[in-house]
Amino acid sequence: MFWRRLHLLVGGLIICSITLAVLWGFVELPRDPTGIDVSARLQPPSQTHWLGTDHLGRDLLSRLMVGGRVSLAVGSAAAGLGLAMGLILGTTAGVRGGLWDEGLMRLADGLYAFPPFLLAVLAVTIWSPGGTTAMAAITLGTIPSFMRLSRNNTLQLRESPYIEAARAIGAGTVRIVLRHMLPNMLRPLLVQASVAFAAAVLAEASLSYLGVGTQPPMPSWGRMLRDAQGFAGVAPWAVLAPGAAIAWTVLGFNILGDGLQKR
Repeated sequence: MFWRRLHLLVGGLIICSITLAVLWGFVELPRDPTGIDVSARLQPPSQTHWLGTDHLGRDLLSRLMVGGRVSLAVGSAAAGLGLAMGLILGTTAGVRGGLWDEGLMRLADGLYAFPPFLLAVLAVTIWSPGGTTAMAAITLGTIPSFMRLSRNNTLQLRESPYIEAARAIGAGTVRIVLRHMLPNMLRPLLVQASVAFAAAVLAEASLSYLGVGTQPPMPSWGRMLRDAQGFAGVAPWAVLAPGAAIAWTVLGFNILGDGLQKR
């Protein structure tokens, strides 16, 4: 119990710190995140620029705060929409069985053939590169894992004595799923959601690093890493800032997932 609470506390604090920094960017930014000032290029952290500047003199802290909007949006879509769609489809497959189960699970197998990152690369290749396309593809790629998890839990629970008792007194399928099955499926689904969130942040950063994710002038953590790569020797802070933001976010959701999984 102690370790579970510790994981939940640490993971929650890390996630809150990232979220608050991103939300504060909607209220006030230290500098214009797209403003170019060649005279201030590659400046180290100072009172004027807390995290330093990049090769075009843009404030790194401001760009991190704005770029975090993209990462959190992609992660939220992958975890939230992926969970909702996967839960509906997986529960339907488990409850209905037969052709419904077979058809939906073969659909999940087909999506499994394309990992989320590969699916996102394929999507931005077919359509135009950009944050919206990457978000949709990454979200689509997370649905199969939620489908399988929901379906397997439904199959385990539907033969339980309390489910049989609810069915015997005339409870409908929707009521049984919402009142009796869903509460018992919630923990593994939340664990999977935390994993999906972290994976989506990494996938979006990777796509932006490759130049097919979020497009300029919108800042992105992955794009910031790519732009700073050539100046790592003279301005290491330009690499460390976005790299630390990605690692901090992924670490927070992984720790939170560990805490949710522990009993």
